[in-house]
Amino acid sequence: MPVPTIPAVVTLAAVIIYQGTAMAVGQARVKHKVMPPATTGPEPFECALRVQQNTLEQLVFFLPVFWLAALMASETWASLLGFIWVGGRVAYGVGYRLAPGQRGPGFGISFLSSIALLVMAVVGAFSQG
Repeated sequence: MPVPTIPAVVTLAAVIIYQGTAMAVGQARVKHKVMPPATTGPEPFECALRVQQNTLEQLVFFLPVFWLAALMASETWASLLGFIWVGGRVAYGVGYRLAPGQRGPGFGISFLSSIALLVMAVVGAFSQG
């Protein structure tokens, strides 16, 4: 079975976004002199770390429901929602690093995208048989 191209691109975008958050934490560690294993420091460092941690937490939920929705419901709609999720994660990260109170819209976009994908996956799974 060939791998669907657009969902593969969405997956790559999602993991690249995550890797970018990890690199941002590394840069913040150097800039603010927060040496491992410390997880506290100046607010800009802590914001970068929180963005990375939250993105990892969301990625664990997003990837399986995204692929189940793409394979069992609609590759097109799942991919669109996947790209929206990626955009939401970018907005979350930018908002959080500008001011923690500005993270809400990006979080909401990515969270709602994940929930829509979950619904698609559940409906797709139960309509298969």
